[in-house]
Amino acid sequence: QISWTSLLVLGYLFYLLLGAMVFQLLEKQAETHFRDQFQLEKLKFLQNYTCLDRQALEQFVQVLMEAWEKGVNPEGNSSNPSNWDFGNSFFFAGTVVTTIGYGNLSPSTVAGQIFCVFYALFGVPLNLAFLNQLGKALNAHLLTLERWVQKPGRAQVQCLFTILAIFLTTGTLLFLVFPPLVFSYVEGWSYGEGFYFTFITLSTIGFGDYVVGTNPNKHYIPVYRSLAAIWIVFGLAWLALVFNVGADLMERYLQLKWHKSDLSLAEGDTTKLEDEPEQPRIHIPS
Repeated sequence: QISWTSLLVLGYLFYLLLGAMVFQLLEKQAETHFRDQFQLEKLKFLQNYTCLDRQALEQFVQVLMEAWEKGVNPEGNSSNPSNWDFGNSFFFAGTVVTTIGYGNLSPSTVAGQIFCVFYALFGVPLNLAFLNQLGKALNAHLLTLERWVQKPGRAQVQCLFTILAIFLTTGTLLFLVFPPLVFSYVEGWSYGEGFYFTFITLSTIGFGDYVVGTNPNKHYIPVYRSLAAIWIVFGLAWLALVFNVGADLMERYLQLKWHKSDLSLAEGDTTKLEDEPEQPRIHIPS
């Protein structure tokens, strides 16, 4: 018989393979289209500016790539706001300890890189301890809500589902529904893009394709990214609790199904043995 752990490992690998195939199917053709379009734009640029050759253009593209990797937006001019003012630095520190790591900004000096290593070494456990304590506080509020909702004669299961519904609805509105509206208004994104950024951030995936406060053509209030960092911390605690509850429920459900199938197989074998005529028993001495 396959153990529960082996089944979980096989299911996990199957889920990864499924994701790889779907992402390849959805994204590879679009990538090829964008690559061909970019090469066509470079050819048009060389045709319009004959004083440049391909090598000079490739060098300029390399300069742009290096600037982007160093956190400098090629758009705009030298008057763009700094990526390392206090608000942006506070936001970056939050992305380090929460392990989001957007990738659009990173330390470029040796001293900054060394400090980032030690800062993350102590900051990540501190962040986990803080989120754990915040989760305990949320659990305490859930227990208070349970005592308030529970009434004599009401089924315990119904009470539990009521509490979970209130918890999920409130958190979804505060951390997943309303923030994309704010980001869409401030950043000029669509609501879908704002929701995508919200979930990718709170789940600590952090691709870096959408990051708040990075458009050089917009003027942000100084505390904008700091407020976004605070929202991230509390949203992480809520979403981590939701993920833990979901993982626990999924594991219990799958284990229940697995044990039920084992029991049904065992009962089928017992019934088969009972139906068969009794065979003569041979005693083998030990």
